[in-house]
Amino acid sequence: MKVKRKIIEINEELCNGCGQCVVDCAESALEIIDGKARLIADKYCDGLGACMGGCPTGALTIVEKVCDDFDEEAVEELIRQKKQQAEQPCGCPSSQVRIIQPETPCQAANKPAGVSAAAGSALRHWPVQIRLVPPSAPFLQGADLLIAADCVPVSFAGFHQELLQGRVVMMGCPKFDDAQAYVQKLAEIFATAALGSITIAIMEVPCCGSMINIVKAALQQAGKEGEIETNVTVIGTNGAVIETRPL
Repeated sequence: MKVKRKIIEINEELCNGCGQCVVDCAESALEIIDGKARLIADKYCDGLGACMGGCPTGALTIVEKVCDDFDEEAVEELIRQKKQQAEQPCGCPSSQVRIIQPETPCQAANKPAGVSAAAGSALRHWPVQIRLVPPSAPFLQGADLLIAADCVPVSFAGFHQELLQGRVVMMGCPKFDDAQAYVQKLAEIFATAALGSITIAIMEVPCCGSMINIVKAALQQAGKEGEIETNVTVIGTNGAVIETRPL
């Protein structure tokens, strides 16, 4: 039913696609599509504007116009579907859980000439993508967790030695992936895995900052806010460490 009411409006020219509004929207009414925040459908927006506070560019405003009325039942169904998608196991081989044992000196010495060893790799498990790691993965239990934005390993030459060493890694893009699905997945992990610590590694670009808010939202949802030591490392686009600080 069409009614005249308040609803969110997004200025695409101002939107930088950081995804902060997606995290802040409790109704899951927003998504990042083609690098911009979009309202999935009018019926999912309650018009209260909770998504506006964290927007760094002021791209979101509340307007009054004729549109579909807010549908609370539709919102509940949308949230249920997104939660179900986040929990849905992937059947592809890339999602198979594996523990990777480090290469022994004997194995390295017996490699055929010309075959390079994976020297310097600190990766000890598979998969690594947030969307593919099941919350029940044994390597998560009691782990020091590294949550890294996808661009970090490419930009930071010391990724394996300085960030990944001794940690379990989960990677994703807070701009192009489903932020609410990340919150659901990480909240379940935080609630059940008895983590030792969390390190968030992001780039200095604005869109990466929403990974911090995703983790904060997941900690709150899991009831673990302030209970798990959490730090943030920011990497510059030139590959240098800009800062390391507590969350």
